[in-house]
Amino acid sequence: MARAPAQSRNLVPRLGNAEARALFLQRHDLHKPPSGSGRGAGLADLIERLGFVQVDSVNTLARAHDLILWSRRPNYRAASLRWLNDRTRQTFESWTHDAAILPMNFYPYWRLKFARDRDRIESKWLRQRGPEFLKECDTVLEAIARNGAICSRDMSAGATRPSTGWWDWHPSKTALEYLWRSGRLAICHRRGFAKYFDLAENVVPAEYLNAFYPDRSIVDWGCEAALNRLGLATSGEIASFFALVTPQEAKAWLLRALADGRVIEVDVTSADGSLRRHAMRPETLADLPGPVTSKRMRILSPFDPALRDR
Repeated sequence: MARAPAQSRNLVPRLGNAEARALFLQRHDLHKPPSGSGRGAGLADLIERLGFVQVDSVNTLARAHDLILWSRRPNYRAASLRWLNDRTRQTFESWTHDAAILPMNFYPYWRLKFARDRDRIESKWLRQRGPEFLKECDTVLEAIARNGAICSRDMSAGATRPSTGWWDWHPSKTALEYLWRSGRLAICHRRGFAKYFDLAENVVPAEYLNAFYPDRSIVDWGCEAALNRLGLATSGEIASFFALVTPQEAKAWLLRALADGRVIEVDVTSADGSLRRHAMRPETLADLPGPVTSKRMRILSPFDPALRDR
């Protein structure tokens, strides 16, 4: 947690444990009994307020992303998310700390992550998997431009042996994932849980595809958006929320925000009575939610954004 150098602990507001929990649950839409639409604009608004919905193949009760949304909108059905993402393009699939559904208006800010992931993944996968996948990138792009959206099965149909696991992907599958993570491709739809990739310009609406922001503006936006959705946070929690900015960038942003008064420090009471320094917006402290009113039992996925530090 970055510290404002001139601030004394005696002057730092203290937030009780019950107040902090109520704020955290409010920001994760778990504070009041579930209500609202689980489709269309209502569903898009929920994803915007949560910031992201992690996508995962675990399917013991339901897919992780479907359970996350159903726990907040009991009238939600899986087809509603696919319509929002695959048809109306109000969301897109990319990565935060893991694969996730994100509001489409976040897309221009993800250019920074695309660039950083491209460099990081290329270096890592070259060591782990060899250079073959990079040689396949042009082949993959040409195949999509010629034939339209494809899934990994289409590109690996001619492989001489089946893959034995995630770390044994066929080079064409690896190229697909690399091009997606670096922003050249986008997921246009899924069939079952299989991803179908297309050129980003064929998936992302032009107003977002053609919007560009300076890196500094993206860092500022990423930190502010994370803090707004957490309610209170340390710099490390701000950085890890979207995994869009580095811990160092989050610390530097927090120092600037503390200096100009956009953010204040608070001492938050933990469950064991100890205090931990957090940052929050002054207007958040002035308008804390009341006690938790939802008495309904919620079934939360292990990948729920409220549980991501599990």
